[in-house]
Amino acid sequence: MRAVELDIVARDGAARRAVATTARGTYDTPIFMPVGTRGAIKYLSAADYERLGAQIVLGNTYHLMLRPGAETVARFGGLAAFAGWSGHTLTDSGGYQVFSLEPKIDDDGVTFRSTYDGSWQRFTPELAVTTQQLLGADVQMVLDICPPLPSSPDVIRRAHDLTLSWAQRARSTHQRPDQALFGIVQGGLDESLRAESAQALVALGFDGYGIGGLSVGESRAEMLPALAAAIPHLPEDRPRYLMGVGDPASIVEAVALGVDQFDCVLQTRIGRHGTALTSEGKLHVKNARHAMDDAPLDAQCPCEVCARHSRGYLRHLFQVNEPTAARLLSLHNIGWTLDLMARIRSAISAGTLDSLRRSILEVWG
Repeated sequence: MRAVELDIVARDGAARRAVATTARGTYDTPIFMPVGTRGAIKYLSAADYERLGAQIVLGNTYHLMLRPGAETVARFGGLAAFAGWSGHTLTDSGGYQVFSLEPKIDDDGVTFRSTYDGSWQRFTPELAVTTQQLLGADVQMVLDICPPLPSSPDVIRRAHDLTLSWAQRARSTHQRPDQALFGIVQGGLDESLRAESAQALVALGFDGYGIGGLSVGESRAEMLPALAAAIPHLPEDRPRYLMGVGDPASIVEAVALGVDQFDCVLQTRIGRHGTALTSEGKLHVKNARHAMDDAPLDAQCPCEVCARHSRGYLRHLFQVNEPTAARLLSLHNIGWTLDLMARIRSAISAGTLDSLRRSILEVWG
């Protein structure tokens, strides 16, 4: 058995609904994976994730290897046990965070300063794998180079070439049969390079495939052709993961192209600042017009926040700088997105994804 077995149970065009089986259990796709960078989704706990119906939560290798350290997490039995979480975990390599620090890049790896104490740190493809093996996530990602967009063709080509070279080294280093290793497709907006990257990674034989280097400054209209260029070259029986994308329009468009997994910090980041995702678009609850509004954030949303609290109450909490406000909107935004994914899965099974896609794009397009 591979580290992830993907059983496709329904199709609607290129979109597919599946059940993925790992050493830990199963998860349903298409899936949204909330981000718990330092071992927790901000303001939330593992009990919240379970109540919301999350199936996979992300952790960040860069942050966790610096605080508290991968060895410490390993002594607690891995990231899920450390956090008291019974579901799946996925750790990204930390590459995106490292490259935001403008590291010194060479063929062997990267050198950068810690954001915690300013100390110099060294990161290589091999260290990314062994660190994530200690963290014990169900899925780990190879170390890649994620250039911003726009970037010059030379920068995009070098990122592609180094990412592929590092993927080969990661594949040779990985030793845990109970932990999936995903390669990462790069190539910027160059469609031919995206196809080349996908084909080369598939030849290495990963358990699944991330599609990185998108949603980093380009428009959705620019992103989708680059995504579409890679997907036909990825195996039907392996998960496809569009990294760092979580807005409703991009999710449904990518699902229609055949993507299975998504993650994003959008839900909690905008929630902490008073913005809710709703069936009518973004709602800015701090606006004065909501002061006397007794309606929920979204009358169609089944989450616990919408069942209990009014817009007026939530606005009040933000006005008095009550931390509960950020917690409640984070709960809502994650719950709302998880419900969106459940509706997308149901639409694939019913053969009505295009209708749902059009309705989402009317609001979010």
